[in-house]
Amino acid sequence: MSFRHHIVSCNNYDPARVVPLFAGRDRVGLLRHDNAAALRRFPDVFAVADDRVNLVARGDVAAVSRAVDAVVDALVAEKRVPKWRNETFDVTPRWGAPAVFRLDRGAVPFFGTRAYGVHLNGYLWESGSLHLWVGRRAPDKRVAPDKLDNIVAGGIGNGHGLQETLLKEGEEEASIPRNLTSDALPAGVVSYRMESELGVRDDVLFVFDLEMPADFVPKNQDGEIAHFELMPASAVLDRVRTSDDFKFNVNLVILDFALRHGILRPDDQEYLDVATGLHRPLD
Repeated sequence: MSFRHHIVSCNNYDPARVVPLFAGRDRVGLLRHDNAAALRRFPDVFAVADDRVNLVARGDVAAVSRAVDAVVDALVAEKRVPKWRNETFDVTPRWGAPAVFRLDRGAVPFFGTRAYGVHLNGYLWESGSLHLWVGRRAPDKRVAPDKLDNIVAGGIGNGHGLQETLLKEGEEEASIPRNLTSDALPAGVVSYRMESELGVRDDVLFVFDLEMPADFVPKNQDGEIAHFELMPASAVLDRVRTSDDFKFNVNLVILDFALRHGILRPDDQEYLDVATGLHRPLD
């Protein structure tokens, strides 16, 4: 096990295994070849060629979303994708661009559309040592059950902007008051492109740091975190280096935190691997 192991695992994407999904002139997804082939029987929505797939459904965002959702329902029936509690993500060619359509969260990897999320590092100084609040994910979570996690993390769903998602998730996952979460400092992004069982995860995580009050103890409200533990940041980093205990992408967020706060030093033999491996160019 190593830091590099986690970076490589989150960036195992092979462009030879996918074709681009286009909406007009804009690429909006990356379809694995088998997933692209599964769309051939929906010619009113997708035109599938050997080297690309074109979205051909027409209308406004709502109309195109309904057409795509009908395809997703068929894929769910075939057990190709799960469906997630009517939670949708906006599909856009780039951050901040208008939505082309809205896609059920469970189908996002199948289509390889870019997903955006927020991760919050909740830290404090105790006895002169930097500590991090770490959550353990509930055992019934669909993704990475029982794995360790950041104090707050969540995808940016339709209807919620970045800041609203951060505030909402802070309340739901850790009972952090909004006026406290509002003090979180933006600390950049972590990005990766990863092939999973369902398809391609093309993810961008907006990272925030928040110094927590010494007397604050996080409490989960939505059932997604089983419990929290305050751990020395150096011990958290050692856990990342020596195990798969953390959810796959949380490893990257912690490594980013360790770089910025000087926990991971330039004399570490993996420093360059980490410093150059956390930010995939966004094509």
